[in-house]
Amino acid sequence: MRIVVHGGHPLQGTFRPSGNSNAALALTAAALLTDAAVTLNGVPDTLSTAMMLEAAEILGAAVSREGATVRLHTPALHTRSLEQDFTESQVSTVMFLAPILARRRYARMEIAYPASRLYAHLMALRDLGVTVTMTGGVLDFQAAQWDRRDITLMQTSVTATSLVCMLAASLGRETVIRNAASEPHVQDLQRMLVGMGAQIDGIGSNVVTIRGTDALHGGEFDLAPDHIEIASVAAIGAITRGALTVEDVVPEHLHMITRVLARLGVQLYLNGTTLFLPVHDRLELSQREEDLDVSIETSPWPGFPSDLVAIATLIATQAHGTTLIHEKLFNNRLLFVDKLTSMGAQIVLCDPHRALVVGPTPLRGEYLDTPDVRTGLALLGAALCSQGSVIIDSAELIDRTFENVVSKLVGLGAQIEVVRS
Repeated sequence: MRIVVHGGHPLQGTFRPSGNSNAALALTAAALLTDAAVTLNGVPDTLSTAMMLEAAEILGAAVSREGATVRLHTPALHTRSLEQDFTESQVSTVMFLAPILARRRYARMEIAYPASRLYAHLMALRDLGVTVTMTGGVLDFQAAQWDRRDITLMQTSVTATSLVCMLAASLGRETVIRNAASEPHVQDLQRMLVGMGAQIDGIGSNVVTIRGTDALHGGEFDLAPDHIEIASVAAIGAITRGALTVEDVVPEHLHMITRVLARLGVQLYLNGTTLFLPVHDRLELSQREEDLDVSIETSPWPGFPSDLVAIATLIATQAHGTTLIHEKLFNNRLLFVDKLTSMGAQIVLCDPHRALVVGPTPLRGEYLDTPDVRTGLALLGAALCSQGSVIIDSAELIDRTFENVVSKLVGLGAQIEVVRS
């Protein structure tokens, strides 16, 4: 999809976020753990959720959707195999191993990417007693019930944590998971498992104890709003000199985010479940002595999310001062900065993990392409605060994770034309 963005128009109005897309992926897999019906409320209509629901149907789920409500019912699983065309589109499909192993005890998975991408997942499965064998690009898994396991994840991985939680709720009598991810979407999954009959202590922490049950039941479950979408839209509002009201937020999901954005000059105010962004005539880095020479760093939850590193970098290009952005978790997430420098931003990429940003600089551009899901919304924000018009190709990647975000921004005053679908 190609869009033309006309910059210089402030965002104004009330914004209502969609449900968390990452939560939708995990909860869709969890719905297949039981032969009873499961209803999910707040499921965003994104490319990634559509692909996950299609995968659930292939496995045997009857899926119906009405607005943001999705109903899944899986009396039986039709297959124990995750084929390559099933897995190559998104790594999150690995979470379907949980319902297959829980209900059928054996699973086969074909992958077209290096097995190292599943390092944390495979190590965790072996720690749970799952037999894992690999021949070429085919992985075979054999699982059995266990009385007690105490495992430490090799990485604080969201999908590995989700996979282990689902298996522990289904096959384990008691399982302690250390170094677990604790993002809001992981918490949504854990609360769903409790609602299905498991007992879980430590939700929201990095040490989780799960007491499973032989027969998880169905139920109705709500997804939390997407904190990444909320923060991204608020940031774009700030750099376009707009004013926004964001409704239906979860305040505790925004504590670290609002503190980090405040250091970049973006002041956000919470009142219950409503977030307010006033007009910012000038963005200036915090001048408090303790903030000077301190980098903006990503870290596992409840730290500042890596999914917002592109947005933070964009804000820094519009704030008065010099900012060091330090991406501590992933190797390549700062490589997009060449897109911003092509628009006039002053950024020095020190190494794949650190970028030095000097602001403010006016942004101008004629053409951008969206390199991936995580940076797409930041590049759209750059175009919205730029001088003139910018063409963005591969804009459909933005909608892979964020539901109808282009039309939502248009509703807030953004000038965006879709010229090719």
